[in-house]
Amino acid sequence: MTQFHLREWDRLPFGSGPGQIPEPLAERLVTVAKASPFAGSGEGGVLEHLRHHIRARGVVGVIAAPGVSLEILPKIDLPPGEAGETRETGDAAVRRRLIHMLAVALDLRLDLGAVTGLSWQKETLLDILIRIFADKLTEALRRGMPRRYTGLEDDLPALRGRLDVTRQFTAHAVNPARLACRFDALSEDIVLNRILKATVTHLARMTGSGALRGRLRELAFVYADIADVAPAALEWDKVVLDRTNRAWAELLAMARLFLQNRYQTTSLGRAEGTALLFEMDALFEDYIGRLIRRGVQSSGLKVTLQGGGLYCLDDAGRGLFRTKPDILIRSSGQVVQVIDTKWKRISARIEDAKQGVSQADVYQMMAYAQLYRAPRVTLLYPHHQGLATPEGVQARFTISGRPTVVETASIDVGQGAGMAARLAALVLPEAVLQG
Repeated sequence: MTQFHLREWDRLPFGSGPGQIPEPLAERLVTVAKASPFAGSGEGGVLEHLRHHIRARGVVGVIAAPGVSLEILPKIDLPPGEAGETRETGDAAVRRRLIHMLAVALDLRLDLGAVTGLSWQKETLLDILIRIFADKLTEALRRGMPRRYTGLEDDLPALRGRLDVTRQFTAHAVNPARLACRFDALSEDIVLNRILKATVTHLARMTGSGALRGRLRELAFVYADIADVAPAALEWDKVVLDRTNRAWAELLAMARLFLQNRYQTTSLGRAEGTALLFEMDALFEDYIGRLIRRGVQSSGLKVTLQGGGLYCLDDAGRGLFRTKPDILIRSSGQVVQVIDTKWKRISARIEDAKQGVSQADVYQMMAYAQLYRAPRVTLLYPHHQGLATPEGVQARFTISGRPTVVETASIDVGQGAGMAARLAALVLPEAVLQG
């Protein structure tokens, strides 16, 4: 399989030379991308198919079609020591940062020690995630597959459990030697194991690595006695996690990552394609929100993610245009700050007084300030090397005629150390004073 790599918003020209992709291969990838939930109404939300090239948009991950795969990585500015001197070493560092963001957003505790430096450089994001999943599942199975008591029915020569009277006098009216029994038995064929078996089966089809495919087939053999259920028919809401199987929660979260929403298998006539994709706007929002909550947990502040729910308009008691701010910070029950995350690059103030912030975003923050009576609202962006100042507040304004502060701020996701504390520094000093 021919592999190509691209950063979001970059172009991959058509051709047969270095850094180019043959147009027939590009068309296969575009066909798979159009089937993604992120494709949008114009079907160009993942890949734009232009006259001389394809262009990645704000979605990252891996797209695979027969004979070709494309890995799209986010644009993250790395410290000089991590960026390395080659594209391969730079991509390896970005994969690390992206998997860290996924781990935080999904509440996963991923041990990346088993992933070697060479793996970060040579394997795609998809194969690295599959490797981590296979390692965690292998370790969990060594401790035993989870089991639960399930209700069963069977016709037995001796009574087990309780007698099903209705079935006994209908099915066995002429054969009283068989008893219609209802009983509970400890079984491994439960919803959780069916989900994990379905995940193993799908990943074996997705990976381009023969070694990983072999490991997944070994894991599938362990699940041989578990019922086969198609991903669309899995009963996720019936999974029961308690003290006996709490250790499986992370594997369940990874299964959701592979099988629900952001992963799909598409069959297109004779061609088949797979895609594991992440919308960076949503991932950045989840990542930042959870780290802020972690950073201020001992301060007395309350952090609400995707909360609020107030309406912009009232129509005779019926609310219209409901709002869902990304992050609400409360002190003593009062909103002291609203934060909205934006995965896009702002410009330095010396270049543009508005920093490239859209008018719609400003209007949105003014609405939040009004509805939630927030004295401070913040648009938070990823930091990049083009900004003249360090990460933190980049510009601060007041709403005309009011003391409400509207600010733009940035956080350097390429610098992974101390992210929670650095984000808390954007919130705590003023929040404590206002509280």
